[in-house]
Amino acid sequence: MSSFEQSVEELAAQEARLVLPRFTYEDAWTLGTILVDLARERRAPVAIDVRRGAQQLFHCALPGSSADNDAWIDRKRRVVERYGASSLLVGTRFRAKGTTFEESSRLDPDRFAAHGGSFPIAVAGVGVVGAVTVSGLPQVEDHALVVLGLERLLDA
Repeated sequence: MSSFEQSVEELAAQEARLVLPRFTYEDAWTLGTILVDLARERRAPVAIDVRRGAQQLFHCALPGSSADNDAWIDRKRRVVERYGASSLLVGTRFRAKGTTFEESSRLDPDRFAAHGGSFPIAVAGVGVVGAVTVSGLPQVEDHALVVLGLERLLDA
């Protein structure tokens, strides 16, 4: 594990902390716009996606992003939907066991990517109801941007 990576325990604690009291259409819009503002401040060439279940509630592609980022969003989001955990946490769990997601998950790498940037949207007393995903930066930075967005939403 390199010095910039978080441990399985740190990532799991982050998810336990970032549980929302509710998740409405308005909350999806607010989260999406928070992430757009954060990305613009950083001049980050990202695409941003917010979903509840199968419904896409927010999507934005910023300058410098491409359709490839949308494909990464789909692959990372599928990991969150399947495992109920952030795509970075899932990948980190495999690495902590001395393997990789690609080697050991038995899932199609064209459909699933355990790379950082997709995070479960969890509601207190309900569980995971959706996913928020960013693609366009190195995976740890995609993850960190999503975490900051969720922190700001909780503080709003």
